[in-house]
Amino acid sequence: MSEGRSAARRSPGEPWGGVRPFSIKTKLGALVVISVLITTGLMMIALRTETELRFITVFSMIATLLITQFVAHSLTSPLDEMNAVARSISHGDYTRRVRENRWDELGDLAVTINRMADDLEAEDRQRKELVANVSHELRTPIAGLRAVLENIVDGVTRADPETMRTALKQTERLGRLVETLLDLSRLDNGVVPLKQRRFEVWPYLSGVLKEANMVASARAGMASGSGSHTRTDVHLHLDVSPPELTAHADPERIHQVVVNLIDNAVKHSPPHGRVTVKARRGSLPESLELEVLDEGPGIPRSEWHRVFERFNRGSVSRPHGPGSDGGTGLGLAIARWAVDLHGGRIGVAESERGCRILITLPGLPSVPS
Repeated sequence: MSEGRSAARRSPGEPWGGVRPFSIKTKLGALVVISVLITTGLMMIALRTETELRFITVFSMIATLLITQFVAHSLTSPLDEMNAVARSISHGDYTRRVRENRWDELGDLAVTINRMADDLEAEDRQRKELVANVSHELRTPIAGLRAVLENIVDGVTRADPETMRTALKQTERLGRLVETLLDLSRLDNGVVPLKQRRFEVWPYLSGVLKEANMVASARAGMASGSGSHTRTDVHLHLDVSPPELTAHADPERIHQVVVNLIDNAVKHSPPHGRVTVKARRGSLPESLELEVLDEGPGIPRSEWHRVFERFNRGSVSRPHGPGSDGGTGLGLAIARWAVDLHGGRIGVAESERGCRILITLPGLPSVPS
């Protein structure tokens, strides 16, 4: 468990309780002033009482050293704690935290160290989840492909078209997983050049939905190896208004967005449910507003901010419909990445039923006057 975590996390430089924090410079300045006042006071006492100067000097040095030791301890104690936490982090222990109970620069440093530890802990957790997810997703198609090939080699089955189709399906599952990992690599490596052009929305989205139906039908009867659904009972509905609507974007990237959103919506749909893809004209020239709406259990408002995080598979009970698995938790993260490349916005919107994802694409870039 985290040690010394404050009840309320503050930003670096933010005062506690609305009070301006005391800086280290102020404390050191106060130390000098107090030392001078003590020495001056003892000198005045010596002059009035005719005390020997050497006694006054000794008393002044002792008082100054005690005050200096007190101030030095208050400054070095949190540094020792930070050093211990930093050493633990360097050894892979991301659970320890620094107490955030100071009003000076060291308090700001404690907040920064704790935030760094939070980020490193999250990254380490995601790395472990990635290894576990990829290992799990690879195991199934590899085992299936190996079984098919071993049966052919041992003479148990013949290399007839049906057997080879089974092997091909396993290979395609591996290909889909590799494609997902490549998308993740592009996401990590930064911006990918966009190939934006003007296109008609109705025929484009109609083709995407037909492709989704065909892929689902082809996968029916086999377990999904990359998180893609195999359900054929969910009806996909397209609603584009006006029918001649056009948009300006990168069709390949938008294809990633729509496919991942449809795949996620189908997984969470009830038996014989309906997934609706809506397209409307945006407020700017060639801009586009897309909606993907399902009839599933929906997403709690407390989870809205986590929907597009990597490896997030949702927290609702029984989140996936029949014929689908939990997936890798990367589809929505990839969708957000593709929308961000366009300078657009994606998020969960209010809905009376199910989950409603709203995407806004800016369209043509504005020309400065």
